Amino acid sequence: MAAQEKKILMIYNPRAGMTVRRPKAGEILREFGSDAEKTDVMATAYPGHAGELAARFGKDYDTVVCCGGDGTLNEVVSGLRRAGAAADVGYIPFGSTNDFASNVGIPTKMPDAVRTVRTSEARACDVADFNDRSFTYIASFGPGVSVSYSTPQRVKNVLGYSAYMLNGFGLQLIPTMKALKPKHIRVEYDGNVLEDDFYFGTVSNTLSAAGMFKFRKDEVRFNDGKFEVVLIRKVRTPFQIFSLLKKMRRHEYDGETLVHFQASKLRFTFEKPESWTLDGECSGPVDQVQIDVKNNAVRIFCPDSEYFL
Repeated sequence: MAAQEKKILMIYNPRAGMTVRRPKAGEILREFGSDAEKTDVMATAYPGHAGELAARFGKDYDTVVCCGGDGTLNEVVSGLRRAGAAADVGYIPFGSTNDFASNVGIPTKMPDAVRTVRTSEARACDVADFNDRSFTYIASFGPGVSVSYSTPQRVKNVLGYSAYMLNGFGLQLIPTMKALKPKHIRVEYDGNVLEDDFYFGTVSNTLSAAGMFKFRKDEVRFNDGKFEVVLIRKVRTPFQIFSLLKKMRRHEYDGETLVHFQASKLRFTFEKPESWTLDGECSGPVDQVQIDVKNNAVRIFCPDSEYFL
């Protein structure tokens, strides 16, 4: 991003992340140094506003810098794609979890993140379309999905990732486990069909998500045109979920209780509408989901790594 003539738009979410560590827009702008002179700043005022700003103004800029959490990044990328804007994306992460940044190697300390935007290459990453929306790294359904959007924003702002743990495991675990029931789902993917009762599913382009599961280093590439799919089925007791999570962390996918495959096109059909989360934000209940992985759909400033082809 060394070229002086490039125009930059900084979209800043003043409600993201923990209050105690959220940098002010002026602080971030000062870190941009000489690039600050050609940078316009727009602050979000309500959920979804980042996507609206990116869609409306993204075509007028060479680079759009997202300042916020994974949900804000989701909005920015989705907005740019809706508008057909070709702007490169910078990410200054200060959300509650910052999973995407951790996976692609973007530093979570603000000065280092700004330096990454200013000095790194913009690398092509895959993005997935989810019906009429997009997600950058993960979509999931099943137990725990409600945690991210039922945790009050003010609690997230104070406690960060601990807010998810407190709300999800301290307040929601027992009622969730008691109500745990399988969902009959038909999954069509890349010419294959799988139909069964499932408790949980995730479609992701990530090495790790919130510490809940991890893939092997040789399984994930951020621009290979495929996302990783994990489905859980045949759980006899609710508390088997804990042992299954341990198996997932050890990469023990047996095909019976834990199903794992890669795909570029998927269709999920539910008997009853099911809620999903996209990059940690609620999608609302849907009875059919079409997921299409778009290869090299967005260019994001991040360090080079073995996870890019």
